[in-house]
Parts: sequence; C-alpha cells; structure tokens
Amino acid sequence: MSMQSAQAERSLDADLLTQRYRKLRARSLALCSTLEREDFVVQSMPDASPIKWHLAHTAWFFEHFILSRYIDDYRVFHQRYNYLFNSYYQTVGEMHPRPERGLLSRPTVTEIQDYRAYVDRQMSELLEMGTDDELSFLIELGLNHEQQHQELLLTDIKHVLSCNPLKPAFRQLEDAPIAGTLPETSFVEIAGGIYAIGATGSSFCFDNETPNHDEVLIDCVIANRLVTNREYRQFVDDGGYKTSGPWLSDGWAWVTENAIERPLYWSEDLSTEFTLGGSRAIDPNAPVCHVSFYEADAFARWAGARLPTEAEWEVAARRVRRTGNLMDDGLFHPVSLQRVGDGLHQIFGDVWEWTSSAYRPYPGFTPLAESLGEYNGKFMCNQMVARGGSCVTPGDHIRATYRNFFYPHQRWQFFGIRLAKDTR
Repeated sequence: MSMQSAQAERSLDADLLTQRYRKLRARSLALCSTLEREDFVVQSMPDASPIKWHLAHTAWFFEHFILSRYIDDYRVFHQRYNYLFNSYYQTVGEMHPRPERGLLSRPTVTEIQDYRAYVDRQMSELLEMGTDDELSFLIELGLNHEQQHQELLLTDIKHVLSCNPLKPAFRQLEDAPIAGTLPETSFVEIAGGIYAIGATGSSFCFDNETPNHDEVLIDCVIANRLVTNREYRQFVDDGGYKTSGPWLSDGWAWVTENAIERPLYWSEDLSTEFTLGGSRAIDPNAPVCHVSFYEADAFARWAGARLPTEAEWEVAARRVRRTGNLMDDGLFHPVSLQRVGDGLHQIFGDVWEWTSSAYRPYPGFTPLAESLGEYNGKFMCNQMVARGGSCVTPGDHIRATYRNFFYPHQRWQFFGIRLAKDTR
C-alpha cells in the first residue's frame, strides 16, 4: 500500500469514527427527549443512577481517558467533575459515593448538557487531526461505554418511574405484537467436545471477552426459546416462592428476607406489569423478564432443567444471526415469539439470559493497561454472567462473545430465562 493510500484509508476511518461518535452521542440525548427536568435527578435505589449522572459520566469518560491524554494543556470543563462523575476508577482518585448520586441537585441538567457539548467540541477537533490505532481503540471503547449507559439509562428510569404511584410512562410505545398459543418448548442438541470460546479477530470487544481459549462441553440440549410469562406464572401458582425446595440457600434467604413473591414490576394480582410504556396487561406468551439469577435458577430446577453455562450459550449463539428485539426496534419491552420453527429463537434481544456461570477471568486474561484495567477485571468475583442483550440493548453493541455480569439478587435489568439439560 502506498503512503497516499494509507493516508486516505486513515482519513476514511477517522471520518467513519467521527460519524459514529456524533450518532451515538446524539442518541443518548434523544433517549431523554420525553423526560421532564425533574426526572433527571432522581435515584430510586443504590444500583441505579440519576439520568443526568449517566449523561455526565459518559462525557467524563471521554474527557479523562482521551482528551486529557491527547490534547496538550487541555482545560477540563470543571475541576470537581472528576470527583462527581468518576464511577469506580480508584486509581483515578476519590469519587462521590454511588448511593448518594441522587443528592446532587447541582450541577443542573443544563450545566451537564453544556458539559457534554464542550466535550463533543473538543472531541471533534481531536478527530479532525486524525487517529492512530491506540486512539481509535480508546474512542471505540468510549462509544461502547456510552452504549452501555444508554441501556442503563432506560433500565434506571424505568425503576424510577415504577416507584411513582402515578405510574407514568417513559414514552408512548407501540403495541407489541401478540402471538397465539406457543407450542411447548423443544430442545436443540449441542454435541460434546472441545470448543474455542471468546473473541477473535480485529473487531472491537471488551477485554473480558478475551483471550480465545478452549473449553470442554458435554452433550447437552438448550431450549429453542425463552421461558414465557405463562410458564413462569405456573411456577408462582405452584408455590414456587413458598417452598425452599428449588432454591439455592442464598436465594431462599433473599426471598424470605425481602418478601419476594413475583418478578419485579408484576402487579400483586399478577395481571399487569410496569413497562417503559406504563402499566400493561401481562402478555402470557412474552418472555418473562426482571427476574434475578436466584429466580431463574429456582425456576429451572422446578422445571426439571438447569440454566446453560455461558460456553454452551455461546456455542448455541453462533448458529443464529445477530438479530432480535433490540433497542433499535423501539419496542423497549420483550415480545412474544411470532412463530416457532426449527432451530433457536430469541437468542439476541428481548432479555439478558442468565447463565449458570460465575463471572471469572478466562485463562490467560490480561486486563487493559493502567486505570482502564479497572473496567471489567476487578469485578470478577461473586457475580454471574448474562448473555444475549435485551430489548434496550443497541443492536450494533451485542455479539455472541459479549459477557455481561451482575450480582445474583439483581433484577432491574431485563433479565430472563432459557433452559438447558444434560443428555448423559
């Protein structure tokens, strides 16, 4: 390749990255377009963050990890924002306590919008100067980080609005398609053997998806579709929350200590659920969602099955196209499967699927250098892996190797269930 060709290719790459940057940053603000100013400030629980904090933190990520590093004499927008909007990077410095983010009436929403605009101007100027491989990776990391917070923005505001007795809608959503009666679940075989697991190639991935390595699977089967509300209702009606039989010890302690009786957002009479479009009748054929790992595991045991391992899930996911009910569809809620044919369905989108795998490093895992090494690696303890994305995951953000991770009691994300069984 000639020097001129190489320069032209770098210029094209920089142009595409600039377009992607502008598109994704604008999407974050567009997602907030139906909110009132008061909605931006509320923190409904420690696991969630105020909407304005998400908007500020994602700007801070670009400012701290890119602008301050690549622009000589860069002037930060505000000296105290490093304290307010650092999330968990201990090597960066002290941070405002996470459970107290809802106490930050200042800076105002307008000031945070100004902060985002300031960072975007600086990033545009930086991109105009061209990029190298390292800078391109950091920008792509920042954009994928932004997409993670777009999803969190939606799940967090859903929790906020659900706590309001008025049950306001985030926005008016299209009526989801409703299918007729679904056939019983069938199972797809996964042959035992040695499989390469994890990311390969030059496409972007997070460090926790690497390195690609071999894992041994035994013969098993995995369900062709997700567990539905109707099926989960049978578990509830059968006293699933009343007896310790199917529960892990920690799960049963969580149920009894917190008086858990049904999935998050289901009404007490089990007829309606709160959605981003307000309260709606529960579609019996839609995937059950907002269940914890404990609930998913208990249901699987009650059903005479188990949850798939993340390696089994990944092997299965390679068989299907990366399509499904994702953020781009605008439904913002799981929908019933419209037809059931051979093969696997609903692998991507609708709900994050709990696996039975603890979140751990792959053999030979190496975290990113310096402070960015805190992004994933330090959380590899006491959490469980979820796969596949949900109805509020951006479509170009998810892939078969993507590993999400949460504590087993958490359920404010769109979590659901796919069953698996051993066959020998």
